Amino acid sequence: MLSESDSPPFVENGEKVQQPSSIPLASAESSATPTKRRRRWTRMSRLVAAVLLAYLAVAYVAMPDFWLRYARRHPSMEDIPGVTHTATGMPGDPLNVALIGTKADVMKIMVAAKWYPADPLTMRSCLEIAEASVLKRPYDDAPVSNLFLWGRKEDLAFEQPVGDDPRQRHHVRFWISEKVDPDGRPVWVGAAIYDKKVGLSHTTGQVTHHTAPDIDTERDYLFSDFENTGDLSENYIHDGFHTTLSGRNGGGDPWHTDGRLFVGVIAP
Repeated sequence: MLSESDSPPFVENGEKVQQPSSIPLASAESSATPTKRRRRWTRMSRLVAAVLLAYLAVAYVAMPDFWLRYARRHPSMEDIPGVTHTATGMPGDPLNVALIGTKADVMKIMVAAKWYPADPLTMRSCLEIAEASVLKRPYDDAPVSNLFLWGRKEDLAFEQPVGDDPRQRHHVRFWISEKVDPDGRPVWVGAAIYDKKVGLSHTTGQVTHHTAPDIDTERDYLFSDFENTGDLSENYIHDGFHTTLSGRNGGGDPWHTDGRLFVGVIAP
């Protein structure tokens, strides 16, 4: 019996010609496999190169540019003190809010949010708030005691009454800082605090408002009022503003916070 390789010759032009042996199928497949592998590796190499180029573009071009523009638009709060002080140097209320805008911008958004400018603290205003407390009648622009930041008392103070009882109220003090945004508008930092009752100071024995310990709730409440005005072009959160998350104010009232500072940019 003849094998496939021993196939008989055929006659062409009177001469015997040996038939060529057929190429085994396995040999053809093996020769095609390296070609497919090369193509696959070429595609993978191009994909890896594309991903690498995209990473380099984002990490070394896009993100640095983004954070540079972000830093210019959002002034740093790192070196701002976290707590105010009383006139005698005792710790006061902690800061928890900030606004970016002119003085007129700040006053406009506060009035739009239905917060009233507080009266100057005088003997007359103190008597008026005492009378209002006894008679339980509203005092929409009752004064707030002075607190100090950078060696000076608050530049602006606002409050919002709670019902007809002047012993309870929302209030916030603002200090203008030396920081400005790219448009030259200053950063105002503030302490938004809720007064829950009138009583004697735990440290001095003087008549004072006692404050609620959760200052984050008051911060959130104030910014909710801001958002309802539609006058904020942007708001963002500065995480880790407070590293000390609890303490006591000058009246001996405790406070605690998650450490975040809410910042609002007022639309020009």
